[in-house]
Amino acid sequence: MHFSIPETETRAGDGGAAYVAYNIHVNGVLHCRVRYSQLLGLHEQLRKEYGTNVVPAFPPKKIFTLTPAEVEQRREQLEKYMQAVRQDPTLGGSETFNSFLRKAQQETQQIPTEEVVLEVLLSNGQKVKVTILTSDQTEDVLEAVASKLDLPDDLVGYFSLFLVRETKDGAFSFVRKLQEFELPYVSVTSLHNPEFRIILRKSYWDSSYDDDVMEHRVGLNLLYAQTVSDIEHGWILVNKEQHRQLKSLQEKVSKKEFIRLAQTLKYYGYLKFDPCVTDFPEKGCHVVVSAGNNELNFQVRLPSEQIKEGSFKVTRMRCWRVTSSVPMSNGPSGSSPGKSEVKLELAFEYLMSKDRLQWVTITSPQAIMLSICLQSMVDELMVKKSGGSIRKMFRRRVNGALRRSDSQQAVKSPPLLDSPDASREPMAKLSSKLTSVSLRGISHSSSANDVGANDFHGNYAFEGIGDEDL
Repeated sequence: MHFSIPETETRAGDGGAAYVAYNIHVNGVLHCRVRYSQLLGLHEQLRKEYGTNVVPAFPPKKIFTLTPAEVEQRREQLEKYMQAVRQDPTLGGSETFNSFLRKAQQETQQIPTEEVVLEVLLSNGQKVKVTILTSDQTEDVLEAVASKLDLPDDLVGYFSLFLVRETKDGAFSFVRKLQEFELPYVSVTSLHNPEFRIILRKSYWDSSYDDDVMEHRVGLNLLYAQTVSDIEHGWILVNKEQHRQLKSLQEKVSKKEFIRLAQTLKYYGYLKFDPCVTDFPEKGCHVVVSAGNNELNFQVRLPSEQIKEGSFKVTRMRCWRVTSSVPMSNGPSGSSPGKSEVKLELAFEYLMSKDRLQWVTITSPQAIMLSICLQSMVDELMVKKSGGSIRKMFRRRVNGALRRSDSQQAVKSPPLLDSPDASREPMAKLSSKLTSVSLRGISHSSSANDVGANDFHGNYAFEGIGDEDL
């Protein structure tokens, strides 16, 4: 998650006195608007619970009214503080921190706590309506959806809720995975755009976990609906013969066999992102990025209009970071924060060959989602490396029994597959070892080099490998 405080506002308090509000953005979008005193209260509570040695330093109080220069200095200090707290595994995952952000989000959007009906989509477009409170956090809503679908408790953790934007052709552009510090109802309604929806989708990468999900009827139906949808939208590549076999399995209602065959196809289980821009293999190249199988796959359109393909393995990324740029606006009350054009970039440092690391940058509105994908891949790899069970890890996330719905809703079976897309453009290999093209580095003026240590995501799954492996 990318936390920033790109702007401040001067607002009027209850008694009419003016105060400075700090606009906290998450992933480039306004999450909440808070006063210095509120953040100071959070800081003191964290210090009380975790000690002064764990909690980062907080900007000191000032006796007199701050000058514009001092407001800007405090804004920068508070931004660094919020980033440091969020990136600390203990502090950032604490209920104290997350409940503060949830409460501030609800107060900022001025949405009272009340019972509402929230519509959540499945991959096949089916709508699941659940009755929740506006103050329900992400886990509460996920449990409500699972209850409505009659998904067993021990399978809930294999799925997550995502904020998506529905495109004109019915496909979904993924914005982010909904987090524990936000209220899903508030997050989606505060965007004031019906194109934004919440969707349920599996949240793991290793297809071997499909076996766990397919043990239960509802899990099987959810996975089947998602697989059919991914094929229909071109996320999974299917040739004519494979398409014929898949359709035959559909007609026989052989869902497990359908998924087994799909698992052998290219890009099964990948998330496909909207076209964007990269500096690989040269600056200004248009690219379609897909995330899956512990890699980022690039389909790059070169200036010569030739399309080439290559993959970057997550185990060879030393670290990555997300940068955002938003125009500053220290305007009066009534200004419109969060509506400025935000430029997001994901940059990762990649081991191209032994002792040679190279930065690669992706400029995309979905940079945050790409970062979330990388982090979840690393988390999954580390669990496997330590000999742990991902099933147990998921179970720990879902505490307590589900609030069972009075009425269940079945997952509808999707229609038969349409004919395969014959217009798909052929691609040439970049080379699986990424050495067939000349690589251009990021200049020292680039954002990837103008960063502080707090902005980086270190990769614990990074592996140093020798030339013989490249």
